Amino acid sequence: MKAEGVVTRGTTNPNRLRRVDNWIADRLGGLLRDAPDPLVVDLGYGATPVTAVELRARLARRVRPDSRVIGLEIDPARVAVAQAAADPPWLEFRRGGFELAGLRPVVVRAFNVLRQYPESEVAAAWDLIVSRLAPGGVLVEGTCDEPGRLATWIALDAGGPRTLTLAARLANLETPATLAERLPKALIHRNVPGENVHALIRALDDAWRDAAPYAVFGPRQRWMRAVRAVRDAGWPVRDGPRRWRLGEVTVGWQSVAGR
Repeated sequence: MKAEGVVTRGTTNPNRLRRVDNWIADRLGGLLRDAPDPLVVDLGYGATPVTAVELRARLARRVRPDSRVIGLEIDPARVAVAQAAADPPWLEFRRGGFELAGLRPVVVRAFNVLRQYPESEVAAAWDLIVSRLAPGGVLVEGTCDEPGRLATWIALDAGGPRTLTLAARLANLETPATLAERLPKALIHRNVPGENVHALIRALDDAWRDAAPYAVFGPRQRWMRAVRAVRDAGWPVRDGPRRWRLGEVTVGWQSVAGR
């Protein structure tokens, strides 16, 4: 089977994807627990296998001890390097791309991959990946900065995109507007006046500024106040204080989809 895609830069760091990993364990844990085969694909893990190793450990600890992670890379040299970290059948590394090497995973995590593609190719990549998922499966596709302090991701299933999540390390967050720099490829060029995602980030930024008096109680309380204000203003926030405390907010896709 031909591997679909191109070789990306492959930069990665330990703990870079901890925010999305914890979200997957929490929000998609039930899906994995109910699956006959709790298989997760780490698509485009990069020059070293560290993020796949961490994903397997987090899922085994928090979701199911028998969770399986298979890292896929289109670059054969990266696959060869990763073999030293393999622990079959729980953690494996293979060559593959958007076609998922014939696998039928319950969850695919694809981070900092499509960011390196033209925006015009995103929808086709989504469609190909989702077509290879197990029934009810979910693709989590997003972007983060190098240390993993800022991250955003889209959750998609057979029906298309469902949610957008914004996440930040609150201790380092100066303003939610900085999250715009890490929007997924499908949205980053739409962060302009008149577009829905621009309006969301503007609303969150305004609410963060208005919540400045809460900074005396710490950035967590300020963030939670800002997210609550955005929700009360009518944005379809899909999570609650338990996730907000982690520096997250998830909204329904239709509220940010491009016009």
